[in-house]
Amino acid sequence: MRSSGRNSSGRGNRSAGGGTSRPKAGQKRDEKQQRAGRPRPEERRYDVGGSGEGQGGARKGRGAEARGGAKGGPKKPQEPQRGRGGRTAPARPREYDARVEERNRERYANRPQKPAQEQDGERLQKVLARAGYGSRRACEELIEEARVEVNGSIVVEQGLRVDPDKDEIKVDGLTVATQSHQFFALNKPAGVVSTMEDPDGRQCLGDYVTNRETRLFHVGRLDTETEGIILLTNHGELSHRLTHPRYGVRKTYLAAIQGPIPRDLGKRLKEGVQLEDGYARADSFRVVEQTGKNYLVEISLHEGRKHIVRRMLAESGFPVDKLVRTAFGPIALGDQKSGWLRRLTNTEVGMLMKEVDL
Repeated sequence: MRSSGRNSSGRGNRSAGGGTSRPKAGQKRDEKQQRAGRPRPEERRYDVGGSGEGQGGARKGRGAEARGGAKGGPKKPQEPQRGRGGRTAPARPREYDARVEERNRERYANRPQKPAQEQDGERLQKVLARAGYGSRRACEELIEEARVEVNGSIVVEQGLRVDPDKDEIKVDGLTVATQSHQFFALNKPAGVVSTMEDPDGRQCLGDYVTNRETRLFHVGRLDTETEGIILLTNHGELSHRLTHPRYGVRKTYLAAIQGPIPRDLGKRLKEGVQLEDGYARADSFRVVEQTGKNYLVEISLHEGRKHIVRRMLAESGFPVDKLVRTAFGPIALGDQKSGWLRRLTNTEVGMLMKEVDL
């Protein structure tokens, strides 16, 4: 009896202390149920499609998501691309891409091709003619005379194609400026020949531009005894249009004549004067100054025939003692001294371009 009492009391004391107590039967059942709900490590399946969490679900950062379809599972499909506003962009079928590719192929196949001369450059004589070296035939003669070189080599055959933007072209050692254009105005004195070179050794326009690196040429001509403004440039197309009758660029002159002159002289000049090579008409006429019988008159016209102003006034009965050209289109002589050369401003060049629709 005593021994049983002691045993029961000893078990009771140990339970009360809690350090060596055993779990109760109800607690054991609850733990078994929790373990039964979780699969063993060797029985776990990797969820590759779902995003569920909790019991039976794949843990975040492990399984298929972390290993990219390890353990034989398929890879997780990529998320569809989203457009503006977060909307999901629909996937395009392969048939649509095939139609787009076929349509683009037909579009480029039917596109017109550039001519061969545009692909391979321009003929050398055409480039020289546009730069102001004369007609194409004259430029062909320059090539025949071995006066033209391209990229340091003398050209010995006709029809050579060049690229004006890349190739270095020279004539008589001077660079042909195809892009860097220059524009000058010279107040030509009397007695100067309107040519860049003179075989007789007379003073010419070329004497005023001997220190230029590129070749310049004159726009139109002035009589040897006529003074005034004359343009020098290396822009071939502009020079051609400024002197072509189609564009009708007006030139203005001051002429010194002996009077008295009739009141209807201006009307007669505007209506036209019969010359040996046809009628010549003035655009305007006015008397600028009168001192006794000496008259200074201004006459403007858009024609460019040889000695045209002198012949018109002489045919009307008033020979010219002195003639000065004071304006060429929008470019005026102003107070520029005789024999002086000046560079045209960008504004003046723009006015010339506008005058001839360039």
